[in-house]
Amino acid sequence: MLTISSELLGTLCAHLEAGYPHEACGILLGEIDDATDVRCVRAVVPVRNAWADAAAPVADDHGMHDRYAIDPADVARADRTARRHGWDIIGFFHSHPDSPAIASETDREWAWPVVSFVIASVMHGHVTDVFSWRLRDDRSAFDEEKISAQSA
Repeated sequence: MLTISSELLGTLCAHLEAGYPHEACGILLGEIDDATDVRCVRAVVPVRNAWADAAAPVADDHGMHDRYAIDPADVARADRTARRHGWDIIGFFHSHPDSPAIASETDREWAWPVVSFVIASVMHGHVTDVFSWRLRDDRSAFDEEKISAQSA
């Protein structure tokens, strides 16, 4: 299960809506209770979609509408922030503009086991659904992870 405060969930959704009609993304910082496998989001780190930079040499025509990339420098900064607070990077989030919040084959190819992947469906500029997914250790598929939004 992934727990997140309503305030942080609002920050996440606002960032994803602001990125519409392109995919927007970010990093989740927090703590993992190994005994219960509950992940508690303590901070949401919105970042710039670096796909345009990463895709420059790619021959296909995919743009930022249906792809995202997080700059390794942003990951490093988020990791330093997390460590200062005694937290870890526990996940990543991104939007699916005008598409369901279901993990795609592309998401599976790029995802890491262990961390949470929160995907929000942003329909016509507004978040309509938010789901969290965890990639199986054998990378064969995602399993849905329950999200518990809690008031601050």
